[in-house]
Amino acid sequence: MTVETTTMYPNRFDIVGSFLRPAKLKQARAEFQANKISRQALTEVENAEINRLVKKEVEVGLTDVTSGEFRRSWWHLDFFDGLNGARFFTPEHGFIFNGQETRKGGIKITNKLTYNPNHPFFDDFNYLKKIVPEGITPKQTIPSPSVFFPNKEAEVYDNYYHNDLDAFLEDEIKAYQETVQHFYDLGCRYLQLDDTSWGMWASFSKNTIKPELKPLCEAAVKAINAIADNKPNDLTLTMHVCRGNYDSNWAGAGAYDPVADYLAQLHIDGYFLEYDDERSGGFEPLKKIADNGRHQRIVLGLVTTKRPELEDPALLQKRIQLASQYVPLADLCLSPQCGFASTEEGNHLTEADQWNKLKLVIDTAKEVWSD
Repeated sequence: MTVETTTMYPNRFDIVGSFLRPAKLKQARAEFQANKISRQALTEVENAEINRLVKKEVEVGLTDVTSGEFRRSWWHLDFFDGLNGARFFTPEHGFIFNGQETRKGGIKITNKLTYNPNHPFFDDFNYLKKIVPEGITPKQTIPSPSVFFPNKEAEVYDNYYHNDLDAFLEDEIKAYQETVQHFYDLGCRYLQLDDTSWGMWASFSKNTIKPELKPLCEAAVKAINAIADNKPNDLTLTMHVCRGNYDSNWAGAGAYDPVADYLAQLHIDGYFLEYDDERSGGFEPLKKIADNGRHQRIVLGLVTTKRPELEDPALLQKRIQLASQYVPLADLCLSPQCGFASTEEGNHLTEADQWNKLKLVIDTAKEVWSD
């Protein structure tokens, strides 16, 4: 089973973005938080560990690499805290993941949301771009705008817009558009939106979306398309749909059917979709994306990052064949189901497990696709 097409993003074998934090990095972050080392000392450790990570990413065979989110504590809250008008706070409770309470963290919108030209993520990308070898693409990840919709269950509180969703969206879209443009001006050509909203909305529904969630779905489509339609043509914009990834646990379970019509409306270049276990349902909803005429690549997250056991390569190929009944094989790719450490805690794997998982993804993809 082979197919040959022109290479584009997402790559045939790709990554979601985050990697397990090395022990040295965890120790340095703890010492910084305890005021035992300076910010500069922490940065030096971060730089050294990112250097080591990128070298390993290239050695394993990846052609696009990330900084592993090594400068972040949370995959999403750090980004929102860096926008003008929003700030991180510590709520009374953490999020609930399949009965497990996470570390505490939330966002309060305290003023008009605006783009921050000094957002720390820009320095992070600049450093990554500086150290990647020639021929390797630095990939940047940021949370999707829908993750930022005010929602007390997600610990995102609006203390400024007073439930005026239109006013919130107008400012949020502009802040994102300017942020994306800044990444582009720095040299970013591959940007990924990480989105837990679609996965959670699907898990709250059955077959069709709940009526009370429709306005949020429509707002998410509006925001994401406004960002996608405003980006430079040679910037690839993808989206990872997640159902939660914390300490090897998950927050939501449910097939993509309730949100498939909305996903098919997005003007992005590719989708990273979780398919590592029965929580994700079947491949049938993918046909709605394949039939929208945009020829977007769909990256199948068949290899779990939540457990160390390696999947059977033959089973992976069989599942790719099943998915190709709904999406042309030329429009499919393979990746891990999520990052290995969406928060600094990380999942229950070793670094060796992590690299074995990626090698499995790469080897399997090379067996399936010849480009």
